[in-house]
Amino acid sequence: MFSSLYIGLAILLTAGYAALMLRYLRSWQQLPAFEPPAGHVVHTGMTVLIPARNEAKNIGALLDDLAAQRHVDLSLVQVIVLDDHSTDDTAKIAAAHPRAELLRLADFPEAVTSNSFKKAAIGLGIRHARHPLIVGTDADCRVPPDWLYLLGAFYETQRPVFIAAPVNFHGENNLLQYFQSLDFVGMMGITGAGIHGRYLHMCNGANLAYEKAAFRAVGGFAGIDHLASGDDMLLLQKMATRYPGRIGYLKNAAATVHTEAKPDWRSFVAQRRRWASKSSGYQEVRVTVMLAWVFFFCWGLLITLPLVLLGYLSWAVLAVPLVIKLLVDWLLLSTLTAWFGRQDLLRYFLPAQLLHIGYIAWVGLLGALPGKYEWKGRRVR
Repeated sequence: MFSSLYIGLAILLTAGYAALMLRYLRSWQQLPAFEPPAGHVVHTGMTVLIPARNEAKNIGALLDDLAAQRHVDLSLVQVIVLDDHSTDDTAKIAAAHPRAELLRLADFPEAVTSNSFKKAAIGLGIRHARHPLIVGTDADCRVPPDWLYLLGAFYETQRPVFIAAPVNFHGENNLLQYFQSLDFVGMMGITGAGIHGRYLHMCNGANLAYEKAAFRAVGGFAGIDHLASGDDMLLLQKMATRYPGRIGYLKNAAATVHTEAKPDWRSFVAQRRRWASKSSGYQEVRVTVMLAWVFFFCWGLLITLPLVLLGYLSWAVLAVPLVIKLLVDWLLLSTLTAWFGRQDLLRYFLPAQLLHIGYIAWVGLLGALPGKYEWKGRRVR
């Protein structure tokens, strides 16, 4: 009886997982790549907001990238660095840069009314933004030379209220970082697929843009400001609810923002736990269901292994779901790595699969549990 029920559940979870991955693949393939019309000139003013906390080693390079943007009138670009109580030279570097304005969160104590200092910093920046289109990235990122041009052209030709765009890791030095890069390529494909199919609204704060008016219309971060994370995805879901059909994904590899993967397990788990902690704020039930399905599928694989070793189940109960996972993940990731020009990551496919199962299971569980965790030297909940 136990064996039959368990096998039935395993079949259900495996079939659902495979269907989900194949749906992502199909939606990604149907999502058209974006190319600006020939000779297009961007006229929309953009305010780039960069929340920063102890990023002295990174902020200068990002600001130089922004000063070197091509095909846009830089007089229409405002860059604001939002210093979140840094204890290094972040603020000093930003203040000295000719293309940046500096706002210190410490100078506006009334702005911090929630658990999220990053949301407070972004809200402060929006209050000081001179332009109608808000562009977001992180202080440890590098942006390509046509980044603002592509965002502006996409906004002017498609008229979304919110734009999600791709983020990749680079500069990998160990297996953990290669795993993160491969995993993130998959996440970017799923992000584009879900937005195109209008069944999953996800994004990453390192590369996005939205209308300042739309931000105000949905009440900004009100209702999600109790969470330390979620300044990107939870805001997107608020806008998707208010403006159905007006969320866009900029599918152009030249618009990809790059950042470095976490170098060790401690920082990696802290980052992903922070991301997972916002799951309680998801407004879209479908997002929760899809993420939960993957979570339970991975836990199913982990639980099945000891049951097989103890003789309660046959090896087929573990082998078949695992092989199906490998096949559908390979189809998705081989397509996405080719599009992003990162086929080299497929060399790490098999070890990354083992890491992926454990990562989804344990980090998902940690993210669902209450409690505090450390992020950039600050304890948050």
